[in-house]
Amino acid sequence: MQQQGQHLTFITLVASLGGFLFGFDMAVVSGILPFVEHRFSLSPAQLGWFVSSALAGCIVGVIFAGDISDRLGRKKLLFLSAVLFVLTALGCTFIPVFSWLIAARILGGMAVGIASSVVPLYLSEIAPDHLRGRLVTYYQLAVTIGIFSAYGSNALLLKYAATPSQNGWGLITGLEVWRKMFGVGIFPALLFLLGITFIPESPRWLKQQYITTTANATGYTQLLAPRFRRALLIAILLPLFSQFSGINAIIYYGPTILHQSGLTLNSSLISQLFFGAANVLFTFIAIWKVDSLGRRPLYLWGTAGAAVSLLLTGICFYAGAVNGIYLLLCVLAFLACFAFSIGPLKFVIAAEIFPDSIRAKALSLSIMVMWTADAIMGQLTPIMLASIGTPQTFWCFSLCCVFAFITVYKLVPETKGQSMEAIQQHWH
Repeated sequence: MQQQGQHLTFITLVASLGGFLFGFDMAVVSGILPFVEHRFSLSPAQLGWFVSSALAGCIVGVIFAGDISDRLGRKKLLFLSAVLFVLTALGCTFIPVFSWLIAARILGGMAVGIASSVVPLYLSEIAPDHLRGRLVTYYQLAVTIGIFSAYGSNALLLKYAATPSQNGWGLITGLEVWRKMFGVGIFPALLFLLGITFIPESPRWLKQQYITTTANATGYTQLLAPRFRRALLIAILLPLFSQFSGINAIIYYGPTILHQSGLTLNSSLISQLFFGAANVLFTFIAIWKVDSLGRRPLYLWGTAGAAVSLLLTGICFYAGAVNGIYLLLCVLAFLACFAFSIGPLKFVIAAEIFPDSIRAKALSLSIMVMWTADAIMGQLTPIMLASIGTPQTFWCFSLCCVFAFITVYKLVPETKGQSMEAIQQHWH
């Protein structure tokens, strides 16, 4: 029994490395942009393409992940993702030409797209029923640790890479510091690639290969079957609300908020570390309670708390109370609520409410909605801040969390401890 538990822990750690690389790859760019802009003399449009090229690759990766993982298996897609992560890290570290650097970023986006879809899918299918929520939440924890690690490695390299011989940071000698920031990602990518060779294929996918039914042949069409429409609606709305909650605006404006709150911090990277650490810490609440308290209570308390904290954040900006501790407490309260509910539970629920034959396709569709909403909010947030103002923007985010609360209360069933077969019967 203990050996089985250790084996499951190893599998979870290896698969979650995909989440770590997802978080690292998306966050490491924050410290790299000024250097890349200067190195290649980029125009604003070129700089924007450097950032968004990864998102374009991500969308491509998600589009094909569901169908290909059904055909070839979860493990092979995880392996492909790991190979792409390795190629991306090597390319961004050594490629001298900007156009090829963009190509490497697109490959990295494809790796992120595949990992964001297949890792929670795989974890949900290898987990015992009573631990399924916790194991899938480990994926979100790995994402937050990856983000935190990217901020940390960026800060350390900026501090020490100028004198590698004295400080021991000459990991890749002779390269500019921004390339070393990318280069750090080579090591977890290689570890992910190596680890995948030792984990098994999803038992549910193997079982599905021996079942030949009409359901297998219909693919995406089955998602529109009347008995799955409610599940499909849940899988679409939860990632929408996740991005519309304002999490990206909080992360983006986090350093400014910290400085306005009167905290003395040496740089914006240190500020990012503060919020990254908070995000990691609060995710442990979901790991602790998702399989005992349940999905619905965590989601309802989290969305209610997020709505109130965002409302108060807007009030702080409206009243001009941006130089004290109150604004900081409001932002931290939102991060806490997001990290134990809105952030991880969209993956947990979407990965367990569909039957084996369409789970991969349904989860890919859900993740596609998440990335699309992410792109929309990236464009919409600065427009909202400029047109309607900062307080009103945060109040709009608060209203989205209210809608999320209502949706979960009305539509989402409690699934803790239930087998996936029992969950399917709920829709019938």
